[in-house]
Amino acid sequence: MTDLDRVVPWLLDSDPSLRWQVERDLADAPPTVWQATRRRVATEGNGARLLAQQGEDGQWEGGAYFPAGFFDSPEAAAPGQPWTATTWTLKDLREWGADAAALGDTAERLRRNSRWEYDDLPYWDGEIDVCINAYTLATGAWLGADVARLVAWFPEHQLADGGWNCEAEEGRSTRGSFHSTLNALRGMLAWEQTTGDADLRASRHRGEEYLLARRLAFRASTGEPVGDFVTDLVYPGRHRYSVLAALDHFRAASLHDGTPPDPRLADAVAIVRRARRDDGAWHQGTPLAGRVWFEIDVAAGEPSPWLTFLALRVLRWWDAAAAR
Repeated sequence: MTDLDRVVPWLLDSDPSLRWQVERDLADAPPTVWQATRRRVATEGNGARLLAQQGEDGQWEGGAYFPAGFFDSPEAAAPGQPWTATTWTLKDLREWGADAAALGDTAERLRRNSRWEYDDLPYWDGEIDVCINAYTLATGAWLGADVARLVAWFPEHQLADGGWNCEAEEGRSTRGSFHSTLNALRGMLAWEQTTGDADLRASRHRGEEYLLARRLAFRASTGEPVGDFVTDLVYPGRHRYSVLAALDHFRAASLHDGTPPDPRLADAVAIVRRARRDDGAWHQGTPLAGRVWFEIDVAAGEPSPWLTFLALRVLRWWDAAAAR
């Protein structure tokens, strides 16, 4: 029995949002099986619980990025932020594979009713934060919203080094950020996967080169590790960078583009491989602070089904390419 054979049954005993991906990417189930499980995301378990919290205006907790009234509440002084407003909830539902049809006219309701906390800007036009705009681009593609302004925004705001940085828009930085760049790349890839539009591909490839040149974990200037965050594997990662989150993107991009893994990913792959524990699982790191609708994964230090799935999927892709 292989390590995969021992772990997969544990992973299959999970919420439909995870189970269908395990069936497809690790268990090699036929499409009829994993597609049937995927259809359950909107009607059972975590996906159904999130959908049940949607307001009549199309929003969650009455706000775009933060709950309504957040900045006037005691919660604004607490560590982290709530992960319960519209953008974060839609990000989870999309990444879990919920069918856009289950959200009905959400795109139109958000067009009418939702405004960003920054300058009261219309929801589907985005704002100035690259990470927020990345989530909105991907979600807009999924729900069929008009996000043409954001398609143009990413190449226009790409920095000279090929990356993006949330602090660049207010003049606080001219260099790319690992966190911001990965979020931008994931949003642009999701747009391309959903729409088939390749207009952002050159910009995406240039941004991927920013991370590849740094081997996903190291400073370009000194070659030293960029920070402890790269090895602190957490699910859900929200906006936060890690080598596993980056490898998850590069796997998806490689499969979409029809290209083999870049050899410069090898150091990041080794980091992920070394993080596996004796029980065959990857354990939860330090979850981001802030209120949630409910816990999606396990507490810090416990074996994480989500991290284990993501790590095994990346390693399977990498090792298969090496074997070829």
